[in-house]
Amino acid sequence: MKRVNFLFLLPIILFLNIYASTLNLSISSSPSRLNPILANDSASSEIANWLFNGLFKYDKDGNVTTDLATSYEFKSDTKLIVKLKQNVLWHDKIEVTANDVLFTYEKIIDPKVFNSIKSNFKLVDSVKVVDKYTIEINYKQPYFKALEIWMVGLLPKHLLENEENLMTSSFNKKPIGTGSYKIESFEVGKDIELFANQDYFEGKPKIDKILYKFLPDPNTSFLFLKQEKIDVGGLTPIQIDRQIDDSFKNKFQIIEKPSFSYTYMGFNLKNEKFKDIRIRKALAYAINKEELIDILFFGHGEVCNGPFLPRTYAFDETVKTQKQDINKAKELLKEAGFDENNPFTFEVITNTGNDIRINAAQILQYQFAKAGVNMKIRVMEWQAFLNTVVHPRNFEAVILGWGLGLTPDAYSIWHSSNNKLGGFNFVSYKNEKVDKLIEQGAVTVDKEKLSKIYKEIYRNISSDLPYLFLYIPNSISTVSKKIKNLEPAFTGFMHNQKDWEIIE
Repeated sequence: MKRVNFLFLLPIILFLNIYASTLNLSISSSPSRLNPILANDSASSEIANWLFNGLFKYDKDGNVTTDLATSYEFKSDTKLIVKLKQNVLWHDKIEVTANDVLFTYEKIIDPKVFNSIKSNFKLVDSVKVVDKYTIEINYKQPYFKALEIWMVGLLPKHLLENEENLMTSSFNKKPIGTGSYKIESFEVGKDIELFANQDYFEGKPKIDKILYKFLPDPNTSFLFLKQEKIDVGGLTPIQIDRQIDDSFKNKFQIIEKPSFSYTYMGFNLKNEKFKDIRIRKALAYAINKEELIDILFFGHGEVCNGPFLPRTYAFDETVKTQKQDINKAKELLKEAGFDENNPFTFEVITNTGNDIRINAAQILQYQFAKAGVNMKIRVMEWQAFLNTVVHPRNFEAVILGWGLGLTPDAYSIWHSSNNKLGGFNFVSYKNEKVDKLIEQGAVTVDKEKLSKIYKEIYRNISSDLPYLFLYIPNSISTVSKKIKNLEPAFTGFMHNQKDWEIIE
C-alpha cells in the first residue's frame, strides 16, 4: 500500500477548512474603483463597504455609533476629539493609527482627487494628530453632520503616501482595508470573490467567503435565485405576487420594508404655468396616490408626503396624505382661469430605462383628465434628459426619483442658493423661511433641536408643493433559510452579517 504524505495534504485540508462556507450574491455591474473615497457608483460602493471601515457607522436602528473609533467627545460645539480602537489591523497586518485618519482627510480635500464627498468636509477647519490613537477635528462652525461625514472608509497611509496619482492607482483594483472581508483583485465583467478577514477587529465572520456572481440581466438573476444559486436577492412586486410559489417561500425568507427613496413630479417654478400655487394644489387634489401604488406595486409601497425619510427625526407625521377630491381640483383650476373650454395643459418629461416612472406618468395622466387637466408625456434617453432638459431647466414638469439618507441634508435640494447650473434645486424652489431654517439646522448639533427644525422644513416644503411627492416603493428582499442569525432591522438585514451562519 502506498503511504499518503499527510504533511503534503495538510495545507489543502486547512484551505478547505478556512473557506468552507460561501455566501452567494449577485451584482449587475462591475465596480470601477474599490477605494472608499472614490467609490461613487453603486457597485463600487457595495463592494468597498465590505473592505473598509470609517470612524463611525449607523447601527441597526439608524443611530450613529462608533466603528474604528472607540469613543468621542465634543470639547466645544466646534472641537471634536476622537479616540481610535487599538490593535486594529489593515489587511496587510499593519496597525491603523491616527495618521491614517489625517491622511484620508488630506486625500479627500486634495484638489487632484476628484470625488463626490469633498463638499461634506467644507466646514472642517483642521484635523490634527494628538497621539497615535487620538485625533482632533476642528470645525469652522457647529455642524450637524460632524460625526456622519467620518463614516467614509479610511485609507492606509503606509501604502498610499507616495502614490503620485490616487485616481489611477493600482490600489483601486487591489485595495487593502480594515473590513470584515478582503479581496485579492477583480476584473470587469467577472465574478468577484471576497474572503473573510481572519484578523477582523470585531471577530472573524462566520461565513468564510462571499461570491458575487456577475449577472447584468435581472431575469437571469431571478432565475438563479429560484434555482438557489444565489442566497440573497431582490424581488419586484410582480415577482412576489405572481411569479413565486410555495416551494420558493419554503426555501427563502421574504423581508419587505420601505426603500430609502421616493418618486416625485417636480414643477418648474419659474414657468408661468406653475407660479400660481392654486394650480399645484389643484393637481395635488386630482391625484390618488393609493391607486398609483396599487397599480404600480400591487400595494407594495407607501405614499410620500414630503422630502424626508419616514421614521427618522426629520419626518413630520402630522403632514397627512392629500386625498383625491376632483371637485376641489376643478374649483381651484376655475379660480386660476381654467375650465372645460380652456383646459389646463402641460407636458411632463421622464426618462427611458425606468418603466415604473413611465407607467406612473400614464396613470397620472388618466387621473388628471378626470379634473379636466390635459397632461402630455415625453420620454427621453437618460443622458439626453439630463443634459437638454434637467440641467438647463428646459421643462414644465418632470418625473424623477431621489434617494433618502438617514441623515437628511436639505441644503443641496431645497436652499435657494442651489438654484444654479449643476445645483439640485432645478425646480427653482425659493422660500426665505426655509432657507433660514436650513442654515439654522446646519449649525445645530443638538439632535432634538435639529429634529424640530427639520420637521418645520418638512411642513413648509410639503405645503408649498414644489413637487407632487408620490410614493416610496418597498424594498423586497429574499434570504435563503439556510442562513441563520438573521436580524431584520430599520436599516436592513446586512448589519450583522458577520454573525450569519450557513446551515445545510
